[in-house]
Amino acid sequence: MTPSASSTPQPPSRRIAEDLRRQIEAGELRSGDKLRSERALAEEYGTARNTAREAIRLLAEQGLVTAKHGKGVFVREPQKLFRFGSDRYSVKNRETGLTPFRLECKRQGKVARIDVPSIARERPPADVAERLQVPQDEESVVHRENHYFADDEPVQIVSTYLRWEEAQGTLLMQTKTGKDGIYGRLEDLGHLMTQVRDEISARMPTPTEAATLDLLPGVPVLEVLHTSLDQDGVPFEVSRYVHRADRTGLLYELPVER
Repeated sequence: MTPSASSTPQPPSRRIAEDLRRQIEAGELRSGDKLRSERALAEEYGTARNTAREAIRLLAEQGLVTAKHGKGVFVREPQKLFRFGSDRYSVKNRETGLTPFRLECKRQGKVARIDVPSIARERPPADVAERLQVPQDEESVVHRENHYFADDEPVQIVSTYLRWEEAQGTLLMQTKTGKDGIYGRLEDLGHLMTQVRDEISARMPTPTEAATLDLLPGVPVLEVLHTSLDQDGVPFEVSRYVHRADRTGLLYELPVER
């Protein structure tokens, strides 16, 4: 007779990891505390050092501990969650003079940094071409890729797509786009954002995304495919946000139509 899942003994490494997790959640091990060495854990739990090493790896995958080269393994400090929602494009936020990301960092006492590794004319991905209503088989868009950091920790990747016919020769092709950022320049072109459409999904990161965001193994990403529509209902910008799922929450407060 095959034993049930509940009666199947846990592997020793998982048993150690679960016990250490319990100690962390109970506050017996606090943020910044150093874990016992692999040798000490192996002796305490009566296992091999490889088993203790595997237990630590499991805790690291769960985001509970972090290794510091030459110093040991430490309980990770709880990370504040960045929240982006329905008010990120509001006029009242723009009046602060800060972009949504910089405003969120300011609220958390963090220093924001935004790198722009590339601005290029490209053929759009199929989903972008469909939403922006441009040809997929032509270099019909400008692709701006931004990497966002809080206190030098990578938080999100944003790929913004604009119509080439509108962006060429404007500040939209430059790293610094002036007051109010790209939306200010798009307003100059006659596009006043009046409606947004966000399509949200969760998935595992690509190898490039995992490296850029410095993700621990097993951590997924949240993808938001954002479309801006103007006063005439015309889509004028599509952005793909790739957020670290261990650091980001999405909050939407919407009126209920009657």
